[in-house]
Parts: sequence; C-alpha cells; structure tokens
Amino acid sequence: MTSAEFTKPSRKQRVRTLWISDVHLGTRDCQAEHLSQFLKGYHADKVYLVGDIIDGWKMRGGMYWPQAHTNVIRRLLTMAKRGTEVIYVTGNHDEFLRRYSKLILGNIQLVDEAVHVTADGRHLLVIHGDQFDVITRYHRWLAFLGDSAYEFTLTLNRWLNHWRARYGYGYWSLSAYLKHKVKTAVSFISDFEEAIAHEVTKRELHGVVCGHIHHAEIRKVGEVDYLNCGDWVESCTALIEHWDGSIELYRLADAQAKEALLKAEMVAS
Repeated sequence: MTSAEFTKPSRKQRVRTLWISDVHLGTRDCQAEHLSQFLKGYHADKVYLVGDIIDGWKMRGGMYWPQAHTNVIRRLLTMAKRGTEVIYVTGNHDEFLRRYSKLILGNIQLVDEAVHVTADGRHLLVIHGDQFDVITRYHRWLAFLGDSAYEFTLTLNRWLNHWRARYGYGYWSLSAYLKHKVKTAVSFISDFEEAIAHEVTKRELHGVVCGHIHHAEIRKVGEVDYLNCGDWVESCTALIEHWDGSIELYRLADAQAKEALLKAEMVAS
C-alpha cells in the first residue's frame, strides 16, 4: 500500500475503486467543480460515497444548491448507468438517509456501512466514522457549535483561495493547516483513529476506510490499515484502488502542482 501523489489523468483511467467522503453538497464551501473534474477522469468498477455527501444539517437553515452541485449528482448517476457500482454510505450530516438504509436502485446502494474486499484480499470496513466521535454521538449541541466556528474558518478559506487563484497560485487549505497546528485538534484526530482501529480489530478485519474528520491519511494504526478519504471542502482528496489492490491518496493541491510543473517544462522546452 502506498500513499503517493497522483496527477489527474489526461484521459479516463480505469481503476478498481474510488472512495470520496465529506462533499457537503448544499453548502457554499463544497468544491463541487473540482470533484466533477476528478470524477470525469476515471472509470471505476466501484465508487464508495463515504458519508456527508449531502449536508442535511446546513440545508435545514436554507437552500443553497447551484448547478455545480447538480453536476456532481449527474456525474455519479452517469457512472452508475455505465456500469459503475455506486455505494452510498450514510454519515451524520446526511443521517436523514439512514431510515432508507439497504435501499437498492439499480447500480446504486444505500447502506450504513460496508465491507470492501481489495484485489489483494484485504477486508476493509467502509464507514463514515461519526459513530466513533464522542462529541457527535453524545454532545450534539457541541457538534453544532463547533460546526459554526468551523464554517467561519471555511469562509476565510474561500476568500483566501479566491485571491490565490487570481494571482496564479494553486489551492491551499487554511482550515487543514490549522488542524495540523492546534494541539487539541491533533489529539482529537488521534483519539478518533484509535477508536475506529479498535473496532476493526474487534471485527477481525484488515482495515478501515472512513471520513468524517476531514483529515486524509493512509497509515498503520497498530496492525490496522487506516485509510481516511479526507473531504471535498478543505483538502479535496480521495482514495484510489488500482488493479493490484494498492491504494493511493489523491490530493488536488499535489495534482495542480504537478500539472503546473509539467506546463512549465513544456514551455521551457
């Protein structure tokens, strides 16, 4: 298993599996355009939507749904129509869908969790992860309060990247940077990873693919393969399984940097 930078392919690339999570369609900070472009670049046998794809929490306070968000849904439906198995794993922000778990509509399934078997034989629990977040489970008012502070950070993030784009710079996440620097956030991430790894060990599985904390990573937690999809709000990340079972982490910022470097080399030559 490798965690490598991955450049967006110039033509559709055939892969075994894609995992994306925490898209938060219905919010102003959803990076829907980037996600649509990412999905256009791949033909996958399976796509897992690992929770918080639609933000039901935010939509309670008012409707925000531009064409770009519809385009993401249309892209996923097109993939399903062309043979891709789309498995929607519910999260806490789209928990309103949990009453319809086990629903099957053609190539689209709605579940609360799943077990994915990789090409190299590993059994991975696929789950959003809010079940292992103490604040979300037992202190929902704190979760909503934290969500408001987080939204303010994302607003700053949106304006920062607006001006970075105008001056020719690539995408950079202020909120993700702060997560790495604030000790309490680092501690929360570590506790979350340990809790979910413990559950995987109890179920006698090899690893887990999750989301929820908007912190993309591939690493070992003890003997457990821990893979977090990240999000399409802050970091724009996804997980990709290739035909040999290896799984890599896609980061939009890395892909943009590589693309810029290739263009510069072409101009120079």
